[in-house]
Amino acid sequence: MTKHRIYSMSIASVYPHYVTKAEKKGRTKAEVDEIFRWLTGYSQKELELQLEKQTNFETFFSEAPQLNPLRKLIKGVVCGVRVEDIEEPIMQEIRYLDKLIDELAKGKSMEKILRK
Repeated sequence: MTKHRIYSMSIASVYPHYVTKAEKKGRTKAEVDEIFRWLTGYSQKELELQLEKQTNFETFFSEAPQLNPLRKLIKGVVCGVRVEDIEEPIMQEIRYLDKLIDELAKGKSMEKILRK
C-alpha cells in the first residue's frame, strides 16, 4: 500500500500555514509551538531543529520524544474524518495536530486545547 504523500512532506513546509492560520484569528506563533511541544514532547530547541532539518511528518512523529498520552482525549472531525477513528498511527498523529490548530484558531483556551 502506498503511503499518503503528507508523510514525506516536511513539517517546515506546513508549519508557516499553521502559524498563519492561528495569527489570522489573533493567536500567536508561541501558542502553535506550545501545541507542538505538548503533543510530541519536543523541547522548543528540538522543535526548531526539526523545522531547520526539514524533517518529514513521518519521521517527526515516529521519533517524537514523548507523545502526550492525553492526546487520546482529542475528538472531532478533521478533513471529514473523525480523528479518534483513524487507524493508521502516523496519520492519526498528524490529524491530532490539525485538530489542535483548528481549536486554537477557533478561539479555544490553551487550557482546553491542551486537555488540562
